[in-house]
Amino acid sequence: MLMKGKMETEVVDAELVLPSYLSFKKVQMYEKYPKGQARGRHWKHLKQIIQAENYQNYPPDEPNYVNIESPPSMHPCKKICDITGFEAPYHDPRTNLRYANTEVFKIIRSLPNEYVQRYLALRNAAIVLK
Repeated sequence: MLMKGKMETEVVDAELVLPSYLSFKKVQMYEKYPKGQARGRHWKHLKQIIQAENYQNYPPDEPNYVNIESPPSMHPCKKICDITGFEAPYHDPRTNLRYANTEVFKIIRSLPNEYVQRYLALRNAAIVLK
């Protein structure tokens, strides 16, 4: 009984130190941005970024944001469906058009020859079909 009373007085007398900011509490705007500070993020324009990076000091053959010349890609080109524009894992051996699924394949087979030639011409793969 004596022990219990002594501990209670120690707990009451002890000063609890709490942090001024608790991570689970929502931060108020006036705490986050004191008076006079900007509220938003300052975004830089491309011209400002280019001036800050000193691109004129880079070698001219190294690709960067300023020069457009870069070596050709080492990855193969993606094959795109001639009708839908989706990635095309298949091609029709009769018309040589690329297609994405069976519904497009049915459309390709129903196309007249002149339409097939136009689609191939768009892809620069125009051949004379017989």
